[in-house]
Amino acid sequence: MSNSRIMRLPAAVPGKTGWPWIEEAPFLPETMPNGMPWPRISVVTPTYNQGHFIEETIRSILLQGYPNLEYIIMDGGSTDNTVEIIKKYEPWLTYWVSEKDRGQSHAINKGWAMSTGEIIAYFNSDDMYSPGAFEKAAITLSGDPSLSAVVGRINYVDISSRHLATSVLPYAPIDGPCDLTLFDPDLWFLPQPGSFWARAALEKAGLYVRENLHYTMDRELFYRTCKVGRIAPFDGALASFRNHGQNKSIALVTEMYQEDAVALKYMDDGVFLHRLIRWRNARWWRARGYYFLAHQNNNGNNKKTVGYLLLAAFYRPAHLWRKKFYRKLLLSLLPVKLLRMFQKRVAA
Repeated sequence: MSNSRIMRLPAAVPGKTGWPWIEEAPFLPETMPNGMPWPRISVVTPTYNQGHFIEETIRSILLQGYPNLEYIIMDGGSTDNTVEIIKKYEPWLTYWVSEKDRGQSHAINKGWAMSTGEIIAYFNSDDMYSPGAFEKAAITLSGDPSLSAVVGRINYVDISSRHLATSVLPYAPIDGPCDLTLFDPDLWFLPQPGSFWARAALEKAGLYVRENLHYTMDRELFYRTCKVGRIAPFDGALASFRNHGQNKSIALVTEMYQEDAVALKYMDDGVFLHRLIRWRNARWWRARGYYFLAHQNNNGNNKKTVGYLLLAAFYRPAHLWRKKFYRKLLLSLLPVKLLRMFQKRVAA
Protein backbone atom coordinates (compact mmCIF):
# COMPACT_ATOMS: atom_id res chain seq x y z
CA MET A 1 0.00 0.00 0.00
CA SER A 2 2.78 2.42 0.88
CA ASN A 3 4.32 2.03 -2.58
CA SER A 4 1.10 2.12 -4.62
CA ARG A 5 1.48 5.70 -5.87
CA ILE A 6 5.16 5.24 -6.70
CA MET A 7 4.29 2.09 -8.63
CA ARG A 8 1.68 3.98 -10.65
CA LEU A 9 4.00 6.89 -11.46
CA PRO A 10 6.81 6.64 -14.03
CA ALA A 11 9.88 4.88 -12.67
CA ALA A 12 12.41 6.98 -10.80
CA VAL A 13 15.44 8.22 -12.69
CA PRO A 14 18.20 5.58 -12.34
CA GLY A 15 20.50 6.36 -9.47
CA LYS A 16 18.03 8.64 -7.70
CA THR A 17 17.16 7.70 -4.14
CA GLY A 18 15.14 9.06 -1.24
CA TRP A 19 12.29 11.54 -1.42
CA PRO A 20 10.59 12.00 -3.88
CA TRP A 21 12.12 9.28 -6.06
CA ILE A 22 11.63 6.05 -4.12
CA GLU A 23 9.87 7.46 -1.04
CA GLU A 24 6.42 8.99 -0.62
CA ALA A 25 4.36 10.65 2.08
CA PRO A 26 1.88 8.39 3.92
CA PHE A 27 -1.68 8.14 2.66
CA LEU A 28 -4.00 10.49 4.49
CA PRO A 29 -7.32 9.36 5.97
CA GLU A 30 -10.50 10.25 4.11
CA THR A 31 -11.20 13.21 6.40
CA MET A 32 -9.19 15.67 8.47
CA PRO A 33 -8.73 15.07 12.22
CA ASN A 34 -11.84 17.21 12.86
CA GLY A 35 -13.94 15.01 10.59
CA MET A 36 -14.26 17.60 7.82
CA PRO A 37 -13.33 16.86 4.19
CA TRP A 38 -9.84 17.85 3.11
CA PRO A 39 -9.94 21.26 1.38
CA ARG A 40 -8.83 21.30 -2.22
CA ILE A 41 -5.28 22.54 -2.69
CA SER A 42 -4.45 24.12 -6.04
CA VAL A 43 -0.77 24.31 -6.96
CA VAL A 44 0.45 26.09 -10.08
CA THR A 45 3.97 25.49 -11.34
CA PRO A 46 5.26 28.09 -13.82
CA THR A 47 8.23 26.75 -15.76
CA TYR A 48 10.56 27.44 -18.64
CA ASN A 49 13.53 25.27 -19.60
CA GLN A 50 13.84 23.59 -16.20
CA GLY A 51 14.04 20.03 -17.49
CA HIS A 52 16.94 19.28 -15.17
CA PHE A 53 14.82 19.85 -12.06
CA ILE A 54 11.10 19.76 -12.87
CA GLU A 55 10.62 16.00 -12.49
CA GLU A 56 11.69 16.20 -8.86
CA THR A 57 9.27 19.10 -8.35
CA ILE A 58 6.39 17.18 -9.93
CA ARG A 59 7.02 14.04 -7.89
CA SER A 60 7.26 16.03 -4.64
CA ILE A 61 3.70 17.21 -5.34
CA LEU A 62 2.12 14.01 -6.63
CA LEU A 63 3.60 11.88 -3.83
CA GLN A 64 2.17 14.01 -1.01
CA GLY A 65 -0.64 11.50 -0.48
CA TYR A 66 -3.08 14.41 -0.43
CA PRO A 67 -6.61 13.32 -1.44
CA ASN A 68 -7.90 16.59 -2.91
CA LEU A 69 -5.17 18.03 -5.14
CA GLU A 70 -5.47 20.22 -8.22
CA TYR A 71 -2.10 20.46 -9.98
CA ILE A 72 -1.56 22.81 -12.93
CA ILE A 73 1.69 23.29 -14.89
CA MET A 74 2.10 26.36 -17.10
CA ASP A 75 5.13 26.00 -19.37
CA GLY A 76 6.32 29.03 -21.31
CA GLY A 77 7.29 27.11 -24.45
CA SER A 78 10.41 25.30 -23.24
CA THR A 79 12.95 24.18 -25.80
CA ASP A 80 14.70 21.61 -23.58
CA ASN A 81 13.20 18.33 -22.31
CA THR A 82 10.70 20.00 -19.96
CA VAL A 83 7.64 19.17 -22.08
CA GLU A 84 8.79 15.58 -22.50
CA ILE A 85 8.92 15.21 -18.72
CA ILE A 86 5.55 16.88 -18.21
CA LYS A 87 3.95 14.47 -20.69
CA LYS A 88 5.24 11.52 -18.63
CA TYR A 89 3.09 12.74 -15.73
CA GLU A 90 0.10 13.98 -17.76
CA PRO A 91 -2.38 11.39 -16.37
CA TRP A 92 -1.87 12.80 -12.86
CA LEU A 93 -2.09 16.49 -13.79
CA THR A 94 -5.28 18.55 -13.70
CA TYR A 95 -4.08 20.68 -16.60
CA TRP A 96 -0.89 21.63 -18.39
CA VAL A 97 0.04 23.70 -21.41
CA SER A 98 3.21 24.72 -23.20
CA GLU A 99 2.89 28.04 -24.94
CA LYS A 100 4.67 31.35 -25.08
CA ASP A 101 3.73 33.68 -22.24
CA ARG A 102 4.77 37.04 -20.85
CA GLY A 103 6.92 35.59 -18.09
CA GLN A 104 6.63 33.84 -14.75
CA SER A 105 3.98 36.12 -13.25
CA HIS A 106 1.77 35.79 -16.33
CA ALA A 107 2.07 31.99 -16.14
CA ILE A 108 1.06 32.04 -12.46
CA ASN A 109 -1.95 34.21 -13.20
CA LYS A 110 -3.11 31.96 -16.04
CA GLY A 111 -2.95 28.97 -13.71
CA TRP A 112 -4.59 30.69 -10.79
CA ALA A 113 -7.43 31.90 -13.03
CA MET A 114 -8.48 28.31 -13.68
CA SER A 115 -7.84 27.04 -10.15
CA THR A 116 -10.72 26.05 -7.86
CA GLY A 117 -8.94 25.22 -4.59
CA GLU A 118 -9.72 26.66 -1.18
CA ILE A 119 -5.96 26.76 -0.62
CA ILE A 120 -3.69 28.10 -3.34
CA ALA A 121 0.04 28.12 -3.98
CA TYR A 122 2.51 28.63 -6.77
CA PHE A 123 5.66 26.58 -6.80
CA ASN A 124 8.70 27.01 -8.99
CA SER A 125 9.97 24.13 -11.09
CA ASP A 126 13.40 23.98 -9.44
CA ASP A 127 12.06 23.70 -5.87
CA MET A 128 10.68 20.72 -3.98
CA TYR A 129 7.94 20.24 -1.38
CA SER A 130 8.71 18.38 1.84
CA PRO A 131 6.75 15.21 2.67
CA GLY A 132 3.47 16.03 4.41
CA ALA A 133 3.55 19.72 3.45
CA PHE A 134 0.01 19.74 2.07
CA GLU A 135 -1.45 17.99 5.12
CA LYS A 136 0.15 20.55 7.45
CA ALA A 137 -0.97 23.51 5.33
CA ALA A 138 -4.54 22.23 5.10
CA ILE A 139 -4.92 21.56 8.83
CA THR A 140 -3.45 24.95 9.74
CA LEU A 141 -5.49 27.05 7.31
CA SER A 142 -8.75 25.15 7.79
CA GLY A 143 -8.59 25.62 11.53
CA ASP A 144 -8.59 29.43 11.55
CA PRO A 145 -10.57 31.62 9.12
CA SER A 146 -8.63 34.70 10.25
CA LEU A 147 -5.51 33.42 8.48
CA SER A 148 -4.50 34.64 5.05
CA ALA A 149 -1.55 32.25 4.68
CA VAL A 150 0.58 29.62 6.35
CA VAL A 151 4.33 29.93 5.83
CA GLY A 152 6.81 27.26 6.84
CA ARG A 153 10.56 27.08 7.09
CA ILE A 154 12.45 26.16 3.94
CA ASN A 155 15.45 23.94 3.41
CA TYR A 156 18.23 25.21 1.19
CA VAL A 157 19.59 22.52 -1.12
CA ASP A 158 22.22 22.45 -3.85
CA ILE A 159 21.98 21.40 -7.49
CA SER A 160 22.07 17.73 -6.43
CA SER A 161 19.40 18.19 -3.72
CA ARG A 162 21.97 17.94 -0.92
CA HIS A 163 20.88 19.79 2.19
CA LEU A 164 22.81 23.00 2.88
CA ALA A 165 20.86 24.70 5.65
CA THR A 166 17.38 25.36 7.02
CA SER A 167 15.87 28.81 7.29
CA VAL A 168 14.81 30.46 10.50
CA LEU A 169 11.19 30.23 11.52
CA PRO A 170 9.15 32.62 9.33
CA TYR A 171 7.97 35.69 11.18
CA ALA A 172 5.76 38.74 10.72
CA PRO A 173 6.06 42.08 12.57
CA ILE A 174 2.82 41.57 14.51
CA ASP A 175 0.35 38.75 15.10
CA GLY A 176 -2.47 40.19 13.09
CA PRO A 177 -3.34 41.97 9.85
CA CYS A 178 -0.79 44.66 9.10
CA ASP A 179 0.73 46.82 6.39
CA LEU A 180 4.11 45.19 5.82
CA THR A 181 5.27 48.11 3.70
CA LEU A 182 5.44 50.30 6.82
CA PHE A 183 7.76 47.95 8.73
CA ASP A 184 11.51 47.53 8.62
CA PRO A 185 12.22 44.66 6.15
CA ASP A 186 14.33 43.04 8.89
CA LEU A 187 11.19 42.60 10.99
CA TRP A 188 9.62 39.99 8.74
CA PHE A 189 10.64 36.88 6.83
CA LEU A 190 8.07 35.07 4.68
CA PRO A 191 9.69 32.71 2.14
CA GLN A 192 7.49 32.03 -0.87
CA PRO A 193 8.38 28.34 -1.44
CA GLY A 194 6.95 27.45 1.98
CA SER A 195 3.77 29.51 1.51
CA PHE A 196 0.13 28.49 1.04
CA TRP A 197 -2.62 31.11 0.77
CA ALA A 198 -6.28 30.90 1.72
CA ARG A 199 -8.41 31.52 -1.35
CA ALA A 200 -10.79 33.72 0.66
CA ALA A 201 -7.90 36.05 1.54
CA LEU A 202 -6.62 36.13 -2.03
CA GLU A 203 -10.07 37.01 -3.33
CA LYS A 204 -10.18 39.97 -0.92
CA ALA A 205 -6.65 41.12 -1.72
CA GLY A 206 -6.61 40.18 -5.41
CA LEU A 207 -6.10 36.68 -6.76
CA TYR A 208 -3.14 37.54 -8.97
CA VAL A 209 0.50 38.54 -8.94
CA ARG A 210 1.77 41.72 -10.62
CA GLU A 211 2.97 40.84 -14.11
CA ASN A 212 5.36 43.78 -14.35
CA LEU A 213 7.23 42.49 -11.30
CA HIS A 214 9.74 39.82 -12.24
CA TYR A 215 11.51 39.31 -8.90
CA THR A 216 9.34 40.74 -6.12
CA MET A 217 5.85 39.58 -7.07
CA ASP A 218 5.82 37.34 -3.98
CA ARG A 219 6.61 40.23 -1.64
CA GLU A 220 3.97 42.43 -3.27
CA LEU A 221 1.48 39.59 -2.86
CA PHE A 222 2.30 39.40 0.84
CA TYR A 223 1.86 43.19 1.12
CA ARG A 224 -1.74 42.74 -0.02
CA THR A 225 -2.64 39.53 1.78
CA CYS A 226 -1.13 40.58 5.12
CA LYS A 227 -3.58 43.49 5.21
CA VAL A 228 -6.58 41.13 5.13
CA GLY A 229 -5.49 38.37 7.49
CA ARG A 230 -2.88 36.93 9.82
CA ILE A 231 0.13 34.87 8.80
CA ALA A 232 0.61 31.51 10.54
CA PRO A 233 4.30 30.57 10.82
CA PHE A 234 4.86 26.81 10.70
CA ASP A 235 7.81 25.46 12.65
CA GLY A 236 8.87 22.86 10.13
CA ALA A 237 10.28 22.82 6.60
CA LEU A 238 7.44 22.77 4.08
CA ALA A 239 9.66 23.06 1.02
CA SER A 240 13.21 23.15 -0.31
CA PHE A 241 14.68 26.06 -2.23
CA ARG A 242 17.32 24.96 -4.69
CA ASN A 243 20.40 27.15 -4.97
CA HIS A 244 21.85 26.37 -8.39
CA GLY A 245 23.37 29.76 -9.22
CA GLN A 246 20.83 30.64 -11.91
CA ASN A 247 17.98 31.53 -9.54
CA LYS A 248 16.69 34.99 -10.38
CA SER A 249 16.79 35.99 -6.73
CA ILE A 250 20.51 35.18 -6.58
CA ALA A 251 21.92 35.74 -10.07
CA LEU A 252 20.10 39.08 -10.45
CA VAL A 253 20.08 40.21 -6.85
CA THR A 254 20.61 43.93 -7.53
CA GLU A 255 17.73 43.99 -10.05
CA MET A 256 15.51 42.23 -7.53
CA TYR A 257 16.16 44.67 -4.71
CA GLN A 258 15.85 47.68 -7.01
CA GLU A 259 12.43 46.40 -8.05
CA ASP A 260 11.24 46.61 -4.44
CA ALA A 261 10.68 50.34 -4.93
CA VAL A 262 8.11 49.51 -7.63
CA ALA A 263 6.39 46.88 -5.48
CA LEU A 264 6.12 49.27 -2.55
CA LYS A 265 4.50 51.99 -4.65
CA TYR A 266 1.49 49.76 -5.29
CA MET A 267 0.56 50.21 -1.64
CA ASP A 268 0.48 54.01 -1.84
CA ASP A 269 -2.44 55.26 0.26
CA GLY A 270 -1.78 58.96 -0.29
CA VAL A 271 -0.45 59.56 3.25
CA PHE A 272 2.81 61.55 3.08
CA LEU A 273 4.35 59.88 6.14
CA HIS A 274 3.60 56.45 4.72
CA ARG A 275 5.19 57.43 1.41
CA LEU A 276 8.29 58.56 3.27
CA ILE A 277 8.50 55.26 5.20
CA ARG A 278 8.08 53.22 2.01
CA TRP A 279 10.78 55.30 0.28
CA ARG A 280 13.08 54.56 3.22
CA ASN A 281 12.20 50.87 3.14
CA ALA A 282 12.92 50.73 -0.60
CA ARG A 283 16.41 52.02 0.17
CA TRP A 284 16.81 49.45 2.93
CA TRP A 285 15.86 46.63 0.57
CA ARG A 286 18.47 47.93 -1.86
CA ALA A 287 21.07 48.02 0.93
CA ARG A 288 20.30 44.37 1.66
CA GLY A 289 21.12 43.53 -1.94
CA TYR A 290 24.51 45.21 -1.83
CA TYR A 291 25.32 43.65 1.54
CA PHE A 292 24.44 40.24 0.11
CA LEU A 293 26.76 40.86 -2.84
CA ALA A 294 29.57 41.85 -0.50
CA HIS A 295 29.29 38.49 1.25
CA GLN A 296 28.98 36.55 -2.01
CA ASN A 297 32.00 38.18 -3.66
CA ASN A 298 34.58 35.45 -3.15
CA ASN A 299 36.68 36.00 -6.26
CA GLY A 300 39.39 38.01 -4.49
CA ASN A 301 38.22 41.35 -5.89
CA ASN A 302 38.43 43.36 -2.70
CA LYS A 303 37.62 46.63 -4.42
CA LYS A 304 34.23 45.25 -5.43
CA THR A 305 33.52 44.04 -1.93
CA VAL A 306 34.41 47.43 -0.45
CA GLY A 307 32.24 49.12 -3.05
CA TYR A 308 29.26 46.90 -2.20
CA LEU A 309 29.71 47.57 1.51
CA LEU A 310 29.86 51.33 0.98
CA LEU A 311 26.74 51.21 -1.15
CA ALA A 312 25.00 49.18 1.55
CA ALA A 313 25.94 51.85 4.12
CA PHE A 314 24.81 54.62 1.77
CA TYR A 315 21.33 53.12 1.38
CA ARG A 316 21.12 52.05 5.03
CA PRO A 317 23.42 54.10 7.30
CA ALA A 318 22.60 51.82 10.26
CA HIS A 319 25.26 49.47 8.90
CA LEU A 320 27.82 51.97 10.18
CA TRP A 321 26.86 51.02 13.74
CA ARG A 322 27.30 47.28 13.22
CA LYS A 323 30.46 45.38 14.14
CA LYS A 324 29.95 42.81 11.36
CA PHE A 325 30.05 45.61 8.79
CA TYR A 326 33.47 46.85 9.96
CA ARG A 327 34.84 43.33 10.27
CA LYS A 328 33.89 42.62 6.64
CA LEU A 329 35.22 46.00 5.56
CA LEU A 330 38.57 45.54 7.28
CA LEU A 331 38.98 42.04 5.85
CA SER A 332 38.22 43.42 2.40
CA LEU A 333 40.97 46.01 2.75
CA LEU A 334 43.60 43.36 3.45
CA PRO A 335 45.86 42.30 0.57
CA VAL A 336 44.58 39.09 -1.03
CA LYS A 337 47.49 36.98 0.24
CA LEU A 338 47.02 38.15 3.82
CA LEU A 339 43.28 37.61 3.56
CA ARG A 340 43.74 34.01 2.42
CA MET A 341 46.23 33.38 5.22
CA PHE A 342 43.72 34.78 7.71
CA GLN A 343 40.90 32.62 6.29
CA LYS A 344 43.05 29.48 6.49
CA ARG A 345 43.97 30.29 10.07
CA VAL A 346 40.31 30.79 11.05
CA ALA A 347 39.31 27.56 9.27
CA ALA A 348 42.00 25.64 11.10
